[in-house]
Amino acid sequence: MDLAYKLYLTFLSTIGDVAPILILIIFFQKLILRQPIHNPKRLASGFVFVLFGLTFFLVGLEMALFPIGKLMATQLSSPMFVFGTANTPANAPWYSYGWVYLFAFMIGFATTLAEPALIAVANKANEASHGAINPWGLRIAVAIGVAIGISLGTFRIVTGYSLVNFIVVGYVIVVIQTFFAPKMIIPLAYDSGGVTTSTVTVPLVAALGLGLASTIPGRNPALDGFGLIAFASLFPMITVMGYAQIAAWKRARKTLST
Repeated sequence: MDLAYKLYLTFLSTIGDVAPILILIIFFQKLILRQPIHNPKRLASGFVFVLFGLTFFLVGLEMALFPIGKLMATQLSSPMFVFGTANTPANAPWYSYGWVYLFAFMIGFATTLAEPALIAVANKANEASHGAINPWGLRIAVAIGVAIGISLGTFRIVTGYSLVNFIVVGYVIVVIQTFFAPKMIIPLAYDSGGVTTSTVTVPLVAALGLGLASTIPGRNPALDGFGLIAFASLFPMITVMGYAQIAAWKRARKTLST
């Protein structure tokens, strides 16, 4: 009964979230553009599919992905697992949490590859570029960026360094790359940073940060547990532009050699 009630409440919430989008589209189509709505039955059935799909997806995230992310972070950073003692030693070195960094890297890479928003953007980029942009190459470049960013974010939580310093340095690198990266890839690189913070990545990454901050002594989950999403948005821009720069450099080198 608890599951059925949770599904019911989530379904009502989903209707409230999605209905304004449908109303806005119909309003502009009928009153502003003054055009008929093509395939209304298909539109209605698609709307129903979206409602049920989002409902089951959101409940699944809350019941599975978020608890798993928090549980894994708590277990991997527990003193018994890391140090073999009940309490964390004073001035514990940052490299003692190597398994946390590895888990953060792998979970960032895996969730990004499965991100529906990134798949859609990669396919559209392939179509718009007439095949010049490889969807898998773009997805892997973004996934590597997210993985590096989340790993660095967990390092920041463990060490307690300021979030501002990491973000400022990261955006300085992005600005410098913008001047030297191929012009075609720059808008796509900037969009790639946004599509990573979507339905699959955010719950796990947020749970990882909160679980880690609640376990490390001296960390405040409200202050230190968040911020990983910023890393997940920043570093894909660096890796995508870097991927394009390396590809352009190889093409130029090949041209000179021939």
